[in-house]
Amino acid sequence: MDATSALTRAVADFAAAHPAVGDEVCVALSGGPDSLALTACAVRAGLRVHALVVDHRLQDGSRDIAEGAADAARVLGARAQVLGVDVGTVGGLEAAARAARYAALDTARDGAPVLLGHTVDDQAETVLLGLARGSGARSIAGMRAWNAPWGRPFLGVRRARTLQVCTELGLRPHHDPHNRDPRFTRVRLRGEVLPLLDDVLHGGTVEALGRTAAALQADNDALDALADDLRARAAHGDDLDVAELAKTPTAIRTRVLRRWLLEAGATEPTHRVISAVDGLVTDARSRAEVAIGGDPTVRRVVQRVDTRLTVRLVER
Repeated sequence: MDATSALTRAVADFAAAHPAVGDEVCVALSGGPDSLALTACAVRAGLRVHALVVDHRLQDGSRDIAEGAADAARVLGARAQVLGVDVGTVGGLEAAARAARYAALDTARDGAPVLLGHTVDDQAETVLLGLARGSGARSIAGMRAWNAPWGRPFLGVRRARTLQVCTELGLRPHHDPHNRDPRFTRVRLRGEVLPLLDDVLHGGTVEALGRTAAALQADNDALDALADDLRARAAHGDDLDVAELAKTPTAIRTRVLRRWLLEAGATEPTHRVISAVDGLVTDARSRAEVAIGGDPTVRRVVQRVDTRLTVRLVER
């Protein structure tokens, strides 16, 4: 089967497997081969496609590149819209651009799901990043195929196949120079680390990392269900019952703590913060305070008060 037919089938199968996707979707179109192939295959799969092209304004001529991608989508039979964004500085250029992009897509989608062109190669890079950061199973589990409103029909597809689609259809994708810039960690993973692993392990690394992510997602779902039950049992208003938490396995208990911290207004809790809060559960003698961030105007700290965990606000 040619690549275009195979990837069109992948999009159709994805839509059938996830009824919430419906037949009217947005596609996040960068103009690169992955998203351009996704736009073409989504149209061919019978979906009504609205291509959303984000102009990050980080390169000279970026507006022209974005308009060119939008024109290509219209030729393929999709509606198209260019979204200009201002990229901040928080977390570095890569993270700031991603935050600006997703915010723009979420605003423009008007209730429709957004299909993203991530491939299994992207998934492999995400798994390796999670391993390097030591941030636990949730990070290593990578991206989900469907995490409303975001859908990834190509998550089981190699990147080379999207290039084949573009060739078969005579499309001319834009190749972002940032995707070849070794200042970015993902670029070095893609160009140096994964090829080396493939060489040392005799191939199949990308697919194996993709399978690892899928297996961990299933494990996480099971543990999250158990954590839901524990959260309900341990809740005392805004506090948590320490005794109820202490008698459960660490993998479940720390999931409850992570959710509780987010609900309390913490920034995304790191492994260090969650472990420190867990120490309050397991050490009845601890009188420590764990700062959890979340607001520049006040200091949030977690304390153990008798048999409960509680969050206290301290003005700066």
